[in-house]
Amino acid sequence: MVYKFRVILDAEEDIFRDIAILADDTLEDLHNAIFNSFGFDGMEVASFYTCDETWNQEDEISLFDTGDVVGEQKTMSSYQLSDLLDAENTKIIYVYDFINMWTFLVELAAVEEQEAGNLYPETLFSHGEMPDEAMEKSFEADNADDYANDYEDGLDEDDLDMFGGDDSFEDFGSEENWN
Repeated sequence: MVYKFRVILDAEEDIFRDIAILADDTLEDLHNAIFNSFGFDGMEVASFYTCDETWNQEDEISLFDTGDVVGEQKTMSSYQLSDLLDAENTKIIYVYDFINMWTFLVELAAVEEQEAGNLYPETLFSHGEMPDEAMEKSFEADNADDYANDYEDGLDEDDLDMFGGDDSFEDFGSEENWN
């Protein structure tokens, strides 16, 4: 079977690629197809993230094993596309280059029979030019104020100065106190 993906750059402009790839290819093969179709050199670290229907990020699947125990963490090469994506689970997030954070929304658009003579993966359609820089990301929890309130101690700047000018503390810094 052939999986046909629409890979959309998270940017203000409409920039996307349609990619056809075999269902039994790996996430690493899809990673290679994505960075090639968008014109990257492939020299940066990348990860896929599983997500729900509204693109909320879930589990990371990295290019390399970054776990504490070698072999404990599954990598892109460990997953066939058909292991993660099907008619029910069509979305996955791809992040390339963790310095610039190029973020792509990858959606399985169709599952079709393989056409004889076609080589896969294949970029079927390309729309839009890549910007010079990735869009700036804001990483902030939706409920950040709720957490701040949990740690509110009710003190203000005047309270923090409660020991200023108070000479009731001894200076233990002299040599005679440490012998």
